Amino acid sequence: MSHDAQQILSVLDDCAQSFSFPMLDNGYVYPAASRLSLFRSAQDWCLVVEIFGFSPRAGLPDVQIQTMGSRVKLQRGPEDFADSLAYASYLDNSAHNESAFVYPVDEGDWIDPEDGEMLASDASTLTLRGKSLALPPLQAYADAGIELEQAPRVQVFELARYLAHVERDAVLATREERRLCVPDELEEVLVLDAWLHPDLAGDELPSSSHCLQMLAQVLAGAPASTYRPEQAPNTHWSHWPDGGTL
Repeated sequence: MSHDAQQILSVLDDCAQSFSFPMLDNGYVYPAASRLSLFRSAQDWCLVVEIFGFSPRAGLPDVQIQTMGSRVKLQRGPEDFADSLAYASYLDNSAHNESAFVYPVDEGDWIDPEDGEMLASDASTLTLRGKSLALPPLQAYADAGIELEQAPRVQVFELARYLAHVERDAVLATREERRLCVPDELEEVLVLDAWLHPDLAGDELPSSSHCLQMLAQVLAGAPASTYRPEQAPNTHWSHWPDGGTL
């Protein structure tokens, strides 16, 4: 390949320092589920992180698909910007990273019309990926390890975490969605449902993470078996209590 592991880690560090590397304790998003994928070709590489969660500012649970790489597929064109200077700035800032959002959960009367962060008291169903699902009884949240903060009321982020527990594949990106920002010729070489994510808020850069060091080796052309984690993963939402609290 035309990239080595140190170059890859340098790009990831640059993304972290420009706030475009995913933070699992993003103060604006309650995390519920995540997944990481590696893609490469003879010339290029991409690392993709999906985060399903709830931001009150977004109004619905969503999946942010963050892609970092030697080359990424941009999601916006000149027509999306006020002028050429704004578009040039976007191109400059997106040379090695791009983001896309998908919404697996439909809008509906399951959300309290007076408080968009709560479930409606009389809600009974919602639609997930075109499939109607019955909302769970309160005990089901406890069984999934989710403590309701305002029981018997349920908050949207608590429902998102329950959905991630019982419908993980449906709430995360499809194969096509996770490739939205990945050049077509790159091949998927590794998918992780759990890993040791760097604590960016604690000033830990990707290059200092043994986990990311191993993943960079795989992106640089090493076999996927090069990734042999020795430490327990930390990507479950319970490890990031500050997420969504701003």
